Amino acid sequence: MDGLGINPELLIAQIINFLLLFGLLYAAAYKPVLKMLDKRAKGIQESIDKAESLMTQASEAEQEAQRQLDDAGKAGQNLISKAVVSAETIRGKALEDAKPEVEAFVTRARQTIQEERKEVMEELKKEFSDLTITAARKVIEAELDENKHRKLIEKVLEESALGKQDRSG
Repeated sequence: MDGLGINPELLIAQIINFLLLFGLLYAAAYKPVLKMLDKRAKGIQESIDKAESLMTQASEAEQEAQRQLDDAGKAGQNLISKAVVSAETIRGKALEDAKPEVEAFVTRARQTIQEERKEVMEELKKEFSDLTITAARKVIEAELDENKHRKLIEKVLEESALGKQDRSG
């Protein structure tokens, strides 16, 4: 080894120094660095686990919120359906309640029309009988000449027609 320029005593001393330095570095630096790296890796893993847990909880909360929205929508539709049915029932009942009143009103209107019709017919009969009596009186008073008789009836009818126009106009 001397021929290679290696001193065996120096080589052994350097190997021992290297092993001592390696042992000191391992004990003083490598172990604390490994502990620190393990601690950091553990902290990162815990953060990842916590983030996954939070994501799972957020997903579950979102699903729950969606389910509640769906339930609320269904409940709202049920309420609307019930309100429509209730409104139809109330409308039907109101129509049924109003039906007797309408029928009574129609009956009263028909009675009023019948009474007014009777009154008009009686008035027409009275006027016609008055007209007939007046015409007969004038015919009896006048001579029984046919031409005079026709003229007299036409005159009475014209006077009657003029009298009605005066009363209505």
